[in-house]
Amino acid sequence: MTTALVLASSSPYRRQLLERLRLDFQTGTPAIDETPAPGETGENLVLRLAESKARALATRYPSHLIIGSDQVATLGETILGKPGNLPAAQGQLKAQSGRRVSFYTGVAVIDSQTGRVYSDIDRTVVQFRQLPATAVSRYLEREKPFDCAGSFKCEGLGISLFDAIKTDDPTALTGLPLIKLCQLLRKHGLEIP
Repeated sequence: MTTALVLASSSPYRRQLLERLRLDFQTGTPAIDETPAPGETGENLVLRLAESKARALATRYPSHLIIGSDQVATLGETILGKPGNLPAAQGQLKAQSGRRVSFYTGVAVIDSQTGRVYSDIDRTVVQFRQLPATAVSRYLEREKPFDCAGSFKCEGLGISLFDAIKTDDPTALTGLPLIKLCQLLRKHGLEIP
């Protein structure tokens, strides 16, 4: 049984979450195109990207369990990715003000030795409170969440932007659904704890 783990991500948030499980693991950065396919839903996108990230490292780590994950926010049919800069973050938060936003977090675990892959998706619904422009500006100035889907960090000051969060896995919104990940690792024969 393969037990060496690799997290296919350069995200410090995902690394910190995986460290909670007290497993030894390495990290590797997958080089994949994350552009959504025409007409691709948020759910299909995160599942495809999570699996693609894990597969991208399979030749570099030929006898490992490789974990891939990806997250997008959807506002109606619109996919919201990482804003990358202040104006885009302002636009995202303005659009989300007073609305419900679905966050899809895909996770995949591939056994690079056998090629067997298990994957799953978590959906978290966030109800944003009405956000005055001044609150958006203050928040973005203090936290600068330009590398986060939806333009906030729920584990930080971003929690003040919400009226409610509905989820089966509170770690999913940060970027790696640990409950689902543990289920997938057990399917591969790795017992946790």
